[in-house]
Amino acid sequence: MLLVFALLLPIAFLLPEGELDLGFTKLNFITTEEILHPKIQEKKDISKIVAYVDTSGIDEGIAVSSGDKIDWKLENHRRLLKNRLKASSKPNRKSKNTSNKRKTSLEDLDAVLYLSSIARKKLYSFFEKLEKVSEEKKKLHILHYGDSQIEGDRMTAFIRQRIQNQFGGNGPGLIPSMNVYATKTYVQNYSSNFYRYTCFRGEKLSSKKYGVMGAVSKFKTDTITNSNQAWVEIKPSNKAQSRSRYYNQVKLYYTECYTSCKVKVYHNDQLILDDFLKSDGQFHILPLQFTDRVGKLKYYFESENSPTFCGFSLEGEYGVQVDNIGMRGSSGTFFRKLEKSTFKGMMNDLNAKLILLQFGGNSVPYFKDSSSVRRYARVFKSQIKTIKQLNPSAAIIVIGPSDMSKLSDGIYETYEYLPYCVSQMKKAVATEGAGYWDLFKAMGG
Repeated sequence: MLLVFALLLPIAFLLPEGELDLGFTKLNFITTEEILHPKIQEKKDISKIVAYVDTSGIDEGIAVSSGDKIDWKLENHRRLLKNRLKASSKPNRKSKNTSNKRKTSLEDLDAVLYLSSIARKKLYSFFEKLEKVSEEKKKLHILHYGDSQIEGDRMTAFIRQRIQNQFGGNGPGLIPSMNVYATKTYVQNYSSNFYRYTCFRGEKLSSKKYGVMGAVSKFKTDTITNSNQAWVEIKPSNKAQSRSRYYNQVKLYYTECYTSCKVKVYHNDQLILDDFLKSDGQFHILPLQFTDRVGKLKYYFESENSPTFCGFSLEGEYGVQVDNIGMRGSSGTFFRKLEKSTFKGMMNDLNAKLILLQFGGNSVPYFKDSSSVRRYARVFKSQIKTIKQLNPSAAIIVIGPSDMSKLSDGIYETYEYLPYCVSQMKKAVATEGAGYWDLFKAMGG
């Protein structure tokens, strides 16, 4: 070992810093500075931020009696909230410094959410609707858009369970008409002649009538074999959070049905619907309502030309739905590409009052300079403006990119332009009256 170091040391002194290009290969030697003062991996302490975050009891709050009949009544959410606040405010006699620690942690937690006066007003308005939704036996939706960080219902499932436990609601809400991501929240299968079209990656739909999910499906017919049928099967998953497993209302959203399309629906292998979809080419909803919880549903379609299927919604009688809309590879810059009437029609039916936009991470590795960051922020700002035009009453919260690192000389370092991206996104979001949740800061910065 000593001999090897003795041989390398003069080389480190003599060779220039950086790469040595020999034409057929490149050499990179450790510099003298790196030998004498090696880099040390930095790790942020986020214990204060997460110390008082309650992650317990997310799978409580639904009562199911024999026969799978659901008790749709929810324990009074005001009392639940009051009890939780009372429990959290009890002093810890074992430590005299508990109150100081709590104050610090809450200040740290509040510092990651940035709200302009307009954003705060809209968020309060949303809270007022949230308080009344179960009492008035109404429904509202929270749309959680994001890239691959949330696909398969990751993060959203936790948020959904906590909100539905406190404010009422059942079911996973919106699901794709053709799901391609692994998820534990529901089970979906479909015939092999179904094909997926998205507004963000992959094959595109020429009409741009994607609806709110940004992804649709169509089935292909075969004139040679005279095959013009397709099917989709949906059923609850035993691995899902408790409230997502129980729902009694199902909607199918579709558009671009120009020719006769026969539809048959079976519930637990029993035929419950034998009808035709509306063939005027417009946006429509096919609703199904059940007295008890829904089991296995199977939709059979038969048509010479497939309609465009925009998705399903699996819901309870009333309460809050939190919809997971994962878009692998997306940077959140697709809203202006959507056909507006289908998007707005679906948004109105859902009664969407809060929209979460969790994007930015897919752009960070590709920023070359500060101007490319500002360009992305401007484009993202225009997306928020489009959403506001289509749904003026909804509150919007942007969840910015998390910390992202790359390996550099054995040390993981945050991407150079990530902090600048966060600051530019904050500015863009604030000018459009939306809130910004700083996930980068919540991870320690």
